[in-house]
Amino acid sequence: MAYFQHGNVKTYYEDLGKGDPIIANHGLSEDAGYWGDTGVTAKLAEKYRVIAYDMRAHGRTVVSKEPWGYDWDTMATDIDALADHLKLNKFHLLSHATGGMVAVRYGMKRSERLLSLLLTDTGSATRPQFPGLTPEQFEMTWRQGAERYKTVGVEDRIAGAKANPGVFLFKMAEGPQAERGWKIYGDFLRRQDPVAIGNFMADFYSDPDPHVAELKKIKCPTLLLLGEFDIIFLEPSALMAKEIPDNKHVIIKGVGHMTAIEATEQTASEILKFLDGLKGKKGGR
Repeated sequence: MAYFQHGNVKTYYEDLGKGDPIIANHGLSEDAGYWGDTGVTAKLAEKYRVIAYDMRAHGRTVVSKEPWGYDWDTMATDIDALADHLKLNKFHLLSHATGGMVAVRYGMKRSERLLSLLLTDTGSATRPQFPGLTPEQFEMTWRQGAERYKTVGVEDRIAGAKANPGVFLFKMAEGPQAERGWKIYGDFLRRQDPVAIGNFMADFYSDPDPHVAELKKIKCPTLLLLGEFDIIFLEPSALMAKEIPDNKHVIIKGVGHMTAIEATEQTASEILKFLDGLKGKKGGR
């Protein structure tokens, strides 16, 4: 457990294992615990060095003053800053959901620095399409949700999520690991600054363009991994599989959006299988 200062950001990260480095980020309202608390980090760290960090506005990372930098471009510079701090010339980049939106756009611009790009449950647009909502309805609903996030207490938010798991949590809620999943999810929320998360929600999700031409420019090997019932990201993931030149597209049966929680063993296994397959290949080390 460590921190490093980069401009106005004090970033929290966890560094475990030895071997080729993997920098890992996470989704909205999550933190490094998405990989660590689930056990994925421990599995990967048997063969690789895993550096999982809390993104801006999340977990234990603190942005001290404006500009907050809650946009993908600024957050991509945070990845470079962490790698530079740790003196990593090249690394694998592992991501989930919102963090994957940052990661895939990092790959569009700087894939020469990546050993591989590992995208789980995500897409290349930073404003995903929700079933039944027009872009205007999404904008209004999302901003209302961002404002509510700032004022609703954490235990009430957890209770609300259990009562209405929505498109991201419903498979976790009905699965055999539900109790474990809610414990991990609740711990995420208890480590958050709700005002920071609300402001992040209002700022980040702004671009509905998947940037197809830029996807074609990703030159590193790419894993696209998601759950069978991750209904928001099935089509965006299929689009990336069509356009990214060197990719492997894996759908885990029977699970939803929270793959590291719902299917820890299979998530870690698929990531390791992909990474181990790169060894000895050009650009794999």
